[in-house]
Amino acid sequence: MTDLLYSEEEEALRAAVRDLLTDHCAPADVLARTESDTPHDLALWKLLADGMGLAGLLVPEAQGGQGASHREVAVVLEELGRAVAPVPYLGSAVVATEALLACGDEELLARLASGRAIGALAVGLHTAPGAAFTAVRLEKGTLHGELTGVADAVVADVLLVPADDGGLYAVAADAVTVTPQVSLDLTRPLATVRLDGAPGRRVGDAEPTVRRALRAAAGLLASEQLGVAEWALTETVRYLKERKQFNRPVGGFQALKHRLAQLWLETVNLRAAARAAADALASGEDTEISVAVAQAYAAPVAVHATEEAVQLHAGIGMTWEHPAHLYLKRAKADSIAYGTAGVHREALAQLVDLQAP
Repeated sequence: MTDLLYSEEEEALRAAVRDLLTDHCAPADVLARTESDTPHDLALWKLLADGMGLAGLLVPEAQGGQGASHREVAVVLEELGRAVAPVPYLGSAVVATEALLACGDEELLARLASGRAIGALAVGLHTAPGAAFTAVRLEKGTLHGELTGVADAVVADVLLVPADDGGLYAVAADAVTVTPQVSLDLTRPLATVRLDGAPGRRVGDAEPTVRRALRAAAGLLASEQLGVAEWALTETVRYLKERKQFNRPVGGFQALKHRLAQLWLETVNLRAAARAAADALASGEDTEISVAVAQAYAAPVAVHATEEAVQLHAGIGMTWEHPAHLYLKRAKADSIAYGTAGVHREALAQLVDLQAP
């Protein structure tokens, strides 16, 4: 394991991403977008992908990317989590990109890395690494079937679809029918993808490719959950310093201090777990264990932090106008994305040969 502290380059990247999000992703704008028919902010995505080159962080320079590592991607996801940014970064720049890296499809990789195309892996968002996933039928060279719970499918230009012949196929979005689903997290919409004789190009084998993509997604999702938890803690502390009751700041009450101290400890521990997972993905050492540890811990902390934010903001925290509910919904949705905490605890037990009683 290498040093888990943030490097100067990673802190500079964080500052640049945070400045961009501060200018272009205000909470009021995110809330307004969730109430519209276009929940994804494609203008912000263009700034991130094209303007800053963040879509290609995981792609080698020889293939049109930045040649960075999962550690840098984790920093970006922390900031996107702090802003609950409605962009397809995790789905395209991480999941779809990891799948294509496993397949070695340089042409499609270059398109995703440059931001000219958005990719989505057509596997349900709830699917854990190593779990079974739904595959469509391959009949006479075309694909038939239905896949549900696919994140970012509504804005994808290309879908990576697993088929029953064991292959993974690249399918143009205009060749399928994408129907939005009702999603708890309005900033990460889900959709049903229906294929009725859709043509596809085989890019690789589905099972190892999907496993790799979902493992990276689960590991880096912890960094997004860290960003969500940090926002909840920071904003709650700020509010309790300003809010007064009996002519004194509410944050001065001992009971609330204890709750915030506990939340701070949980968030610090989450940062360690998330950093370890990102570093393991970058180095290839103890990857499965580090990812399982991070996801076993991340979801409960993010949910707890956002629940405390809603409650401790009192009446204003319960309103639609305050952004706290956006973070609570993201935390709740993330808690079942790429496997629940319970699923990852079971996986961890098997990895370290700890048998259930």
